[in-house]
Amino acid sequence: MDITLADLEQAINHWRHRRPSTGEERALSPEVNILAKVYALMIFHQQKSIALETIEPAARQLIEAWQQQLAA
Repeated sequence: MDITLADLEQAINHWRHRRPSTGEERALSPEVNILAKVYALMIFHQQKSIALETIEPAARQLIEAWQQQLAA
């Protein structure tokens, strides 16, 4: 299964809502940071989508949790 940039943006926004930035420096939560890394690499490599099974397990778990929440 592939995930598109638009889907990844939605997943990031989901986790930003659940785990907002904290502190005076407005640091990203670990969840958002993990997904932002995937997003940045997709932009850098000019990919519009990426196979879910090719990304690191932590990011895949966050995306799958977001998808499950959508289905609920």
